[in-house]
Amino acid sequence: MQISVDKKDKNTKLFLHLKKWLEKAVLDYAMIEEGDHVLIGVSGGADSYALLDLLDSPMIFVPQFSFIAVNIDMGFDQDFIAYRELEKYFQEHQYPYQMEKTDIGVIAHSDFNKKNPCFLCSRLRRKRIFEIADEKGCNKIAFAHHRDDIIETLLINMFYGREISTMMPEQSIFGGKLHIIRPLAYLREELVKKYSRERQFPTVKNECPTSENSKRIYVKKLLNDLERDNPDIRHNIFKAMSHVKPDYLPSWPKNVFK
Repeated sequence: MQISVDKKDKNTKLFLHLKKWLEKAVLDYAMIEEGDHVLIGVSGGADSYALLDLLDSPMIFVPQFSFIAVNIDMGFDQDFIAYRELEKYFQEHQYPYQMEKTDIGVIAHSDFNKKNPCFLCSRLRRKRIFEIADEKGCNKIAFAHHRDDIIETLLINMFYGREISTMMPEQSIFGGKLHIIRPLAYLREELVKKYSRERQFPTVKNECPTSENSKRIYVKKLLNDLERDNPDIRHNIFKAMSHVKPDYLPSWPKNVFK
């Protein structure tokens, strides 16, 4: 694994805490194995900067691996301010990287697709990331989804998708040829954002037109409201996912809810 030179001292209490839980997630789910070539998705947001930074750190229990940082520009920022900032960051830290300018976000938010732009945007972005992983010989794709993302996705799928499912910390796709991993799965969003501020990553505003009124934002605000009465609400939901009792979940006949 390549270790970049950074003038800022990483060995803070927060860094050591995050690295401990990142390594635990990696070990618990065997996310990274000796010789893996990992594509790290870097959107330019705080979470993805934190993931890249943490994976580019000396690991005690994680095997040696190589990586490439990949950014897919959605096409919202016509001045490419975020694009240039991110490329500068990659170059300063001597990261292997690939960046692409696309119109995926613009297409997903066009008039013919007003109903669900996030679905199409995500699908097209993922498709290109899978293609790049194949082109670069990567067998793992690391996304910066944290514990709060997993909790929110569970509720989104229940509220809008009528199913009980969420993001997996480790997921095999294409018959095992590729694996999606989420090393931040045990980490709270609050701490990831705090680490991003501590490290002073050059994050910029998300220009996506639905970034402030998406289903995820609605669920996040709902959880924040519930948390005022029950501070453990997120922790309880997260733990509940590993305490499922199938015997107490009804299996309705298929023709009940036509």
